[in-house]
Amino acid sequence: MEITEVKVFPVGEDKLKAYVTITLDNCFVVRDLKVIKGKNGLFVAMPSKKLKNGTFKDIAHPLNNETRDLIESKVLTQYKDTTGDTTEIKSKNPEGEESPEEEL
Repeated sequence: MEITEVKVFPVGEDKLKAYVTITLDNCFVVRDLKVIKGKNGLFVAMPSKKLKNGTFKDIAHPLNNETRDLIESKVLTQYKDTTGDTTEIKSKNPEGEESPEEEL
């Protein structure tokens, strides 16, 4: 799989920094990824929807860490190139992290 295009749409809010659309292999588009400024820096949240009980569920997401790392790297690189933001990228600590939407 190759990420062939990354489009960044800056928002400029306190925590939500941008929406992002990625294209995979020039044939599949995923919209509404989010660049979020969390407690430990920037990270990418996958597209999600709010359920009736108030929780969020990903609509699309990678099935393994290698793919997640690839998406996050490409998205954050393009975000920084587009906006000039110098905020650090979040260190990886999957245990005990809050839901991205809870941070917004």
